[in-house]
Amino acid sequence: MSINRNGRPARVARLWLSACLGLSGACAVVLPARVARADVSSWAFVGGGVSRLQQNTLPATTVPAMRLEIGLGTPPTNPIVFGGVFSLDPYFGHGSDLSLLLRTASRGYVTGNFGLALDLGPYERFWGDKSVGGEGTLWFGAPWGICLGVNAGIGSENAREFSGIIGLDFARLTVYRTSGTNWFINPYPAYRPKD
Repeated sequence: MSINRNGRPARVARLWLSACLGLSGACAVVLPARVARADVSSWAFVGGGVSRLQQNTLPATTVPAMRLEIGLGTPPTNPIVFGGVFSLDPYFGHGSDLSLLLRTASRGYVTGNFGLALDLGPYERFWGDKSVGGEGTLWFGAPWGICLGVNAGIGSENAREFSGIIGLDFARLTVYRTSGTNWFINPYPAYRPKD
């Protein structure tokens, strides 16, 4: 931008900058800040168990298994919480399945108390006969983030899978825990039920 001899464009730019800064300052003083209400539910689970696998080229066999999950959901202020979970299921000696699941959970489950959750969705298997299908897991939640799950899946290439999983959800143990605070204080829980 060329500036003429009297510096008019520079003065106009400074005037606009001063007006914007003044308006921003006035808005900051006049319009008060509100408390953000954007809490979500989250899950971070690690567990292990046993799985019974069967496929075209794999006769029915029982193998040790593991499950890793991360996910987000609606706020725990609701009695029923909906969310999504990404799951990795390693089957030792074979390979891993990847799943993207929709979760429906009770508030008790989310807040680290007794509760139930149901996961349903598609999976893909990248080992063996490379199966694609659907699976579901029913979770029983206990205090301190302890979870027990029963899983079943069915897919292409005659894939069948049944699992029993036990483990710990670290988000339910730490951030969302509202139970067991007499023994292990949670000073800043993400969800504080009204007294």
